Amino acid sequence: METNVLPKMDMSDNPTGCCPKFNPEGWDGRHLHFENKPFVRATTRSLLHVPINMDAVFTRVQTHIEDAGAQAPDGYLVLSRDLSASEAEHLFAVTGPVPDEEMTTLSGDFITRVFEGPYRQAKNWVHEMETAAIAAGHTAKRVFMFYTTCPKCARAYGTNYVIGIVEI
Repeated sequence: METNVLPKMDMSDNPTGCCPKFNPEGWDGRHLHFENKPFVRATTRSLLHVPINMDAVFTRVQTHIEDAGAQAPDGYLVLSRDLSASEAEHLFAVTGPVPDEEMTTLSGDFITRVFEGPYRQAKNWVHEMETAAIAAGHTAKRVFMFYTTCPKCARAYGTNYVIGIVEI
């Protein structure tokens, strides 16, 4: 298992000019191993798990990542999880330091699974990720969702791929 390596993405397949079209090949059933992998950490406010300021936060963070030259050229990863009904955490994978943002690192092993469907199914997907970890003989720690496209692009592409990622 390679360290800090993600499946490659075709960033040039971007007909909307917003989110690249996501190809789920190579993401399902993948084991990821991170060792001090750098991330920008940001939080958003929610109302009963529905994001309120996600667009503003993601725009700010992505601008800072691009300004710092810290965006990986062959893909992106944003790990999201609800901390409560009113707050969510988002970890943006980066290649180096990003000024004016909170930096953190992740180390550990993770299992992935590809889901397709509306965002409202995330609660069920979290449960499936916990079950997948147990079925693989591990204890599920944190469960993240990687929402591969924004709602506008998901409608434009006709698919809404979400990658479940569970820390084991």
